[in-house]
Amino acid sequence: MPKRFKGPIKLPAAVLDGLETVRETGETHMQDAAKVLAIATRLGYPEVATWIEAHPDEYQEGLFRGFVTSRQPRA
Repeated sequence: MPKRFKGPIKLPAAVLDGLETVRETGETHMQDAAKVLAIATRLGYPEVATWIEAHPDEYQEGLFRGFVTSRQPRA
């Protein structure tokens, strides 16, 4: 049974930054994970590829629910 998600998907700040950079290029649809991986790697965001490969379900779910950084707010 698939894991159920509630709310936006939390991911590391570097991954979120990389995903936003890939999206801003307009080179592919974000649903095409293979192209997102290639573009992210080419642009210097290998952590995006590593995260998507390790969390494919969370990536796909995040396309619908959104992504937020797991970075903790500073006190």
